Amino acid sequence: MPGEIVIRNLNKTFFNGNERIDVLKNINLTVKSGEFMCLIGYSGCGKSTLLRIIAGLDTDYEGEVLIDGEPVRKPTLDKGMVFQDNRLFPWFSVRENVGYGLPDNTPNKAKLVQDLINLVGLSGFENARPKQLSGGMAQRVSIARALINQPKVLLLDEPFGALDALTRISMQKEILRIWEVEKSTMVLVTHDIDEAVYLSEHIVMLSRRPGIIKKVTPVEISHPRTRTGIDFINIRNGVYKEFFDDVELNVEYYL
Repeated sequence: MPGEIVIRNLNKTFFNGNERIDVLKNINLTVKSGEFMCLIGYSGCGKSTLLRIIAGLDTDYEGEVLIDGEPVRKPTLDKGMVFQDNRLFPWFSVRENVGYGLPDNTPNKAKLVQDLINLVGLSGFENARPKQLSGGMAQRVSIARALINQPKVLLLDEPFGALDALTRISMQKEILRIWEVEKSTMVLVTHDIDEAVYLSEHIVMLSRRPGIIKKVTPVEISHPRTRTGIDFINIRNGVYKEFFDDVELNVEYYL
């Protein structure tokens, strides 16, 4: 499945009255088709803004964003997005929430919806309402809904940020499994360096505002990854040192 993202000379500015606020500066980035990339950086550095630009939700910027060579000018069905809050319709069931983006006359709609419910591990909860689900289960519904139109690109804006630590680890494993099945290009925004190393093939580090790309670090570790492996720890420590120059990290501490 194609889904290459190319960003060229991107600059984003906000205005607060007469005050100019530079949010993103000279962003040049390529995400290959089928790649899993993570964006990390301090709060306010423009990570989520960049994700919204890729999604076509924000078109007021300089530069260009292309998906498979076509300019991104608006939200389209070939781009799915998952937010930190699940944004489910509380009056809809799991089945209805997942299928919301498909017209009723879609061929095999019921099967498409059920296949995605099965994919995210919610078989048996088709008729449940969001209030009957845990936080992790609700995010599974959000992911299934974002995948219903088989997007080339799945964009995830801190989707696990509100979850407890154990549920978060479980969801990280689930999103990896879904990525391996769906073959979509995935871009995830996170503050969690361990999460970035565990999930991604490349980690893009943004500076404080205005966000510029400080470094792109490849994560050349085969899956499944172990968080206590020496390669994992070395990459993790290297990313930490990009942000915290005064912190000395002892590898043995994490073993």
